[in-house]
Amino acid sequence: MSGEVQQARQAMGARLRELRHDAGLTGRALAQLAGWHPAKVSRLEYGKQAPSEPDLRTWCQHCRADDQAADLIATLRNIEAAYLEWKQQLRTGMRRKQKASFPLYEQASLVRAYEPALIPGLLQTAAYAHAIMGPYIDLLQIPDDRAEAVPARMERQRLLYEGGRRFQFVLEEATLRTVVGDPEVMLGQLDRVLAIVSLHRVSVGIVPELSARVIWPAEGFLIFDGSTVQVETVSAQLTITQPREVAFYLETFRRLQLSARYGEDARELIAHAVKALRAI
Repeated sequence: MSGEVQQARQAMGARLRELRHDAGLTGRALAQLAGWHPAKVSRLEYGKQAPSEPDLRTWCQHCRADDQAADLIATLRNIEAAYLEWKQQLRTGMRRKQKASFPLYEQASLVRAYEPALIPGLLQTAAYAHAIMGPYIDLLQIPDDRAEAVPARMERQRLLYEGGRRFQFVLEEATLRTVVGDPEVMLGQLDRVLAIVSLHRVSVGIVPELSARVIWPAEGFLIFDGSTVQVETVSAQLTITQPREVAFYLETFRRLQLSARYGEDARELIAHAVKALRAI
């Protein structure tokens, strides 16, 4: 089991312990009410045993917290399934990953994306995508299938122009200045971002490096409508559907938007990055 899954189990156990304390029950008393061995309460609270859905309903019933059951069950359903190690997911190359995520984009009516350091996939040029995949292929020691993976990523971008979907992007200024490939690749990529800024159903905000901000930079994430969040780390992809956690990401995105510059101000930040690249 990954460390992140174990941490998630422990976090759930801590929530269960809080509910028990709020109900004024000892572990032994709760076990008696539920008809469990006393050790089960301790194992669940410290993440040493995964609860079942009936366990959670029983816990909430005896702790007079029935309103918490649905939230806990949603968390449980995601703990084991949400955390997918990259090496397992990408073992046959990157093309499969590009195809696998397509339905989420296709079914969403609003896609929000935040990126602290790299241009997000929906805005990438083919040259940028090809260059960005290289180091990850080397790091993960997976097949180099960029000849198929890059076109698959480009195919996803047609959604920017089709249907009634809306897209909201917030990029840190660092995304414009992190050189992927070489300066020529970056110049082409920045030209692409400039073109996207003008699309009717697309909003692109850029958070300046040297400015006051409402919230600090976070990890990159995608929000599909208001129901699913994807977070990509170095080693894994985390999919979040638990309503309470999704709400945190929605509020984080809103505050990042308040820190961003739009329209002519965003174009000016891109122009400054272009000027710096041309001076290299």
